[in-house]
Amino acid sequence: MANIKPIRSERDHEAALARISELMDTEADGPEDDELDVLVGLVELYEAKQVRMGYPDPIAAIKFRMEQAGLRPADLAPFIGSRARVSEVLSGKRAITIPMARALHEHLGIPADVLLREPEVDPDDP
Repeated sequence: MANIKPIRSERDHEAALARISELMDTEADGPEDDELDVLVGLVELYEAKQVRMGYPDPIAAIKFRMEQAGLRPADLAPFIGSRARVSEVLSGKRAITIPMARALHEHLGIPADVLLREPEVDPDDP
């Protein structure tokens, strides 16, 4: 096994990724398997510390949760208001209010800080 050391910089990260790429071409259950496992673990740890995941768009989070739970837009009416209001919220034409965010958080388990973010603006959308 090669001399493996912690990944502390982007340069170390790139070197580890290059070595992983080399090791992926070796035979399975070969002597390099342990090195590959250790390097993958170190890369995952480094990336978890360095790469910050942003919050999802609030509307995307609602739609994702609806898909997970098998909900239709009409099922959100008790939390958001009328069917028309649900449609406006899901299309981005109406902002999510504090009471809506509370209800969606309480009943659907969507984090409140996600719901209260400003929706992402698509510059290509007229």
